Amino acid sequence: MEEIITGEKAGFCFGVKRAVNLSQEAAKSYSNVKCLGPLIHNNDVVKRLSDMGIETVSDMSEVNEGDTVIIRSHGVSKSVYDALSEKGVNIVDATCPMVKKVHDLAVQSSGKGRTVIVIGEPHHPEVEAITGWCNTSLVFQNEQDLENYILNHPEIKNTPVTVVSQTTAEREVFERNVKIVKKECTNCEIFDTICSATSMRQKEASALAEKCDAMVVIGGKHSANSRNLADICSKKCPCVIFIENAAELNLDDLAGKNIIGVTAGASTPEWIIKEVNSKMSDEIKTVNPEENKEAENQETEASFEEMLERSIKTLHTGEKVSGTVASITPTEISVDLGTKQSGYIPIHELTDEPGVNINDIVKVGDEIEAYVMRVNDVEGTVMLSKKRLDSVKAWDDIVAARNDKNPVEGTVVEENKGGVVVNVKGIRVFVPASQSGLPKDAPMSELLKKKVKLRITEVNQPRKRVVGSIRAVAYEERRARAEACWNEIEVGKHYKGIVKSLTSYGAFVDIGGVDGMVHVSELSWGRIRQPSDVVSVGDEIDVYVISFDRETKKISLGHKDPNENPWVKFTSKYSEGDVADVKIVKLVTFGAFAEIIPGVDGLIHISQIADRRIGKPEDVLSEGQVVSAKIVGIDNEKQKVSLSIRALTAPAEPVVKEKTEEGPAVVYDTDNPPETTGEDAE
Repeated sequence: MEEIITGEKAGFCFGVKRAVNLSQEAAKSYSNVKCLGPLIHNNDVVKRLSDMGIETVSDMSEVNEGDTVIIRSHGVSKSVYDALSEKGVNIVDATCPMVKKVHDLAVQSSGKGRTVIVIGEPHHPEVEAITGWCNTSLVFQNEQDLENYILNHPEIKNTPVTVVSQTTAEREVFERNVKIVKKECTNCEIFDTICSATSMRQKEASALAEKCDAMVVIGGKHSANSRNLADICSKKCPCVIFIENAAELNLDDLAGKNIIGVTAGASTPEWIIKEVNSKMSDEIKTVNPEENKEAENQETEASFEEMLERSIKTLHTGEKVSGTVASITPTEISVDLGTKQSGYIPIHELTDEPGVNINDIVKVGDEIEAYVMRVNDVEGTVMLSKKRLDSVKAWDDIVAARNDKNPVEGTVVEENKGGVVVNVKGIRVFVPASQSGLPKDAPMSELLKKKVKLRITEVNQPRKRVVGSIRAVAYEERRARAEACWNEIEVGKHYKGIVKSLTSYGAFVDIGGVDGMVHVSELSWGRIRQPSDVVSVGDEIDVYVISFDRETKKISLGHKDPNENPWVKFTSKYSEGDVADVKIVKLVTFGAFAEIIPGVDGLIHISQIADRRIGKPEDVLSEGQVVSAKIVGIDNEKQKVSLSIRALTAPAEPVVKEKTEEGPAVVYDTDNPPETTGEDAE
């Protein structure tokens, strides 16, 4: 044996801890204290409570008028509760709050005429108490019992049923039964009432058993949740030892086992777990050898009453407390405070944020801080508010932000005549229109539901008045970005910019706190009439630096992609003498401009439009017309092209004359031979 690993979730749950603490308080405060049945399923705890003067009775006949009666953590039926009230006894209700919620569901369902199906052990005191709050109920321990009942009582299929669970039931068993009910019953309501602490303990035990050579499960043999732990561990680990206390542990059973896992049921106190670990630690090396053994042994030997005393704390309204989220329901969050009372946070006291998902704020097992709103010693509950505590913290943060001049973040939740309201951690901050950062004529509604940063400029806590400025933060951020931009700018550098405004001659683009100007000629390789033909205000575009002047703070930007340069495309495709189909785009007195490819136009001089004399270009051509033309000239320096339609239709001019023996000869331009007639051909 080499190592002991004890589960973090092992031992007392908050419901059991609360029951024990309430019992100890009762023993100190009253005489003739009796518990109707064992307080919890742990003989060692019950014996120690007995030593403190708490008598465990099994029948109402043993209870007398004037006695103080503790209702154990498993709860009792309504009839028992009523009988105790009629006897005139002082009732200390130690029913687990999770169990009480099941009672409430049973009462509500019965009031609607529904049959309550309980998944659990039929003779378990918790299950007997639950059925005692129902008009009609059925109990099934496993899916076989349920299937047999449906087979013999088919009428249940059309009966309205509500399914709940024993809080300590094994989750897999509950889910298998729920699956059957959903399949067979046409009108069913399902409530998962398994205690979240039980689920977490079972999940942890299963994972621990999978990696250990042996598992030691500590708990009462008559404790349902302890037996379930042993069953769960047996599915993953070949060696499972189920004991109630250290005296029952036989170390020989662990011979040859290297890694030992330890878990414990909800009714097992910490001191029993430590006694078991201490007994094994004499033989093996523990996980934390540096731990102070002397202090641990002293704590183990401490009296039961002293250990309980440490967990007792009286809570008061307005006090700040911390605890662990034990469970989450649609209406409230249960919090284990480690005290005799169980805490709960109603959903409306959790947050002010509209439409928020509870599970996005808290999860079972999370540590949480809250304010005590109301203490109910009779029911053993404490109403808490996280919202109230958050509000106090938020005010502290707001004041600190104003003093330190640090920006805060919030969501714009409201528009009013003078500006907008920003929710900052639940605090309403007013931002005047002049400080909104929007243009003068822009509607305030543009900011609604947006997250913004702002500076707190005024705080009046007694009047709950806070004023802020979005504009101030935006200005500071822009100035910082501008400084960084000027430090890093260089010709040719590319930016992702936002179009801020348009003019007739170009577009102003924000490249990070600094505006640069893209001239209309740099917006597109193609022909455009105005900048809005290419971009709009608010567009994100790619730009690059053409030139800049730090002194005048001017930057010239380009937007045209050099790789898309039309002239490069044109010269790579065409040469002088080539023929192209061109589109007439503009007619002038001296000719016509034609588009060869997008971004490159050529001039067809009026003398090159036809093989005859014409008065004006529009006598032959019209805008939009596509014609064939010959490229007769390319000026790369000026990026100009000369075109000719006539060159494709007119006879070639003689260029050379010479005499031969046969007579004079004429040499024609071979690229433009003259048309021949039939007579010429002969």
